[in-house]
Amino acid sequence: MATTIVSVINQKGGTGKTTTTINLGRALSKLGRKVLLVDLDPQSNLSYSLDITEPKFTLADAFTGTKKLKEILVQKDETFFVAPGSSELVDVEISLVTQDKRENFLKNILASVKGYDYILIDCPPSLSVLTLNALTAAHQVLIPLQMEVLTMQGLNQILTTVNKVKSSLNPRLQVKGIVVVMYDKRRKLSSEIESFLKDNIAEKIFESRIRLNVKLAEAPSFGQSILDYDPSSNGAQDYLALAKEFLK
Repeated sequence: MATTIVSVINQKGGTGKTTTTINLGRALSKLGRKVLLVDLDPQSNLSYSLDITEPKFTLADAFTGTKKLKEILVQKDETFFVAPGSSELVDVEISLVTQDKRENFLKNILASVKGYDYILIDCPPSLSVLTLNALTAAHQVLIPLQMEVLTMQGLNQILTTVNKVKSSLNPRLQVKGIVVVMYDKRRKLSSEIESFLKDNIAEKIFESRIRLNVKLAEAPSFGQSILDYDPSSNGAQDYLALAKEFLK
């Protein structure tokens, strides 16, 4: 099976992007897939959430060419790996602006690793040069989305960017789907926005919804995915269901 590269994007912060990258990735690994998570966000929340607080090398070293990607990887178990991020990615992004073919750096970096079923990229919460690198490298885009009033505005911006990248840089790029996160069925607004989305956009909306769950918020404090921290929680069950639907 060839490696599938998935960019998890949302230009708004606090939308469950990092949570989804970690826990979907871990769920896929629990289902027998070999998974690599790439922390492309200079805030490196993904790395911190998996207890990678002081890595010897980071993704910035791969961008600058001082280390190969396989040299920076942190192995969590036999099927679950992480390419850690760092604040140095801010400097990387600044330097990329003046580089020729600056959107291809991550694609070339990821081409050097083999043997993974899925590579999931946690993108910065902005439509930046780093995010452009992620979209150019990816086969698919996954969009975590809260059911809030401003959802459609943000979603339209993301889809416009994806279409521009597809037409100019990466013709293979596809939207894998939209994941409803932080879902609260008690709120009428949640169901109203979800219905509006289904009626007005062509992209797939996953049936598996990620419910609001205290355990999901607790897990990063213990440096674990929700599937390792509390496998019986709603959060763990929701991400496992999403992973199964994702594989279909």
